[in-house]
Amino acid sequence: MYSIIIPIFNEQETIPELYRRLKVVIDKLDKPVEVILVDDGSRDQSLKLLKEIHQKDARIKLLSFSRNFGHQVAISAGLDHASGEAVIIMDSDLQDPPELIPKMIDRWEEGNHVVYTVKRSRKENIFKKFAFHSFYKLMLFFSSIPIPIEAGNFSLIDQRVVKVIKEMPERNRYISGMRAWAGFKQTMIEFDRDARFAGKPQMTFVRLFNFALDGIFSFSKTPLRFSIFIGSIIALLSFCGTIYVVYAKLFTDKATPGWASPVVSILFIGGIILLMLGIIGEYIGRIYDEVKMRPLYIIRDKIGFSENSIQ
Repeated sequence: MYSIIIPIFNEQETIPELYRRLKVVIDKLDKPVEVILVDDGSRDQSLKLLKEIHQKDARIKLLSFSRNFGHQVAISAGLDHASGEAVIIMDSDLQDPPELIPKMIDRWEEGNHVVYTVKRSRKENIFKKFAFHSFYKLMLFFSSIPIPIEAGNFSLIDQRVVKVIKEMPERNRYISGMRAWAGFKQTMIEFDRDARFAGKPQMTFVRLFNFALDGIFSFSKTPLRFSIFIGSIIALLSFCGTIYVVYAKLFTDKATPGWASPVVSILFIGGIILLMLGIIGEYIGRIYDEVKMRPLYIIRDKIGFSENSIQ
């Protein structure tokens, strides 16, 4: 069996076309398919449309959250309930083409445990292209494990790898990084990412920024080490400056009384201290999230799953 996981959030304009294109693909696959649609607290008619599709097609299964828990959590819920030997993750806005799924399955059948996709091009505005490219560059620089540039959520994961990801308990999740961290045999497929089919993009600047923080801070200690590096540089410069001031005062007549230099120095060092405290605070905040041990998500409705389905 194949499992296809698709998180949904306010996609009423896209859902009919998503199902139409997806049905064409899954009807031709060589094994049974379950499509797990995870409604992440949509406020439009998305859930109603999903229920209507389920009535027509029993392969469509629904998980409905009690509120919006976030894109990565929605994917995690799908992984928790997926029973397929191979699990495909894709977005609902049709920027990830369903027609690529058979090719991903072929690569899996060749013995690969993970088949991830890399975006060769994007049909998005310059700002978003720059933001995503910068994010992946930062991830490559900061991460303690190699995470391919432009490799997003659209991927096929073997059930063995899914089990490893399910054993990772962290609350601030970055699925692409967790997938890379798991290891196993991985290969890539390049594709040209389409423009969004309809509706407004859900990945706003704030969401992208938070997503970047989750990726960087979840897979790297580099920001903390960066704090040590910056602190050491400032301490060295301050020491050199102190020597110069003492020398100028005792051995030259260039010492000029004033307040500009002390004020600038205090503001600069104060700003650096606040930056370092912010970095440390980000890690402490994530520790706080972990120790609370709250559920990762709350399911309001579960439709199409048997009573003994995976929880």
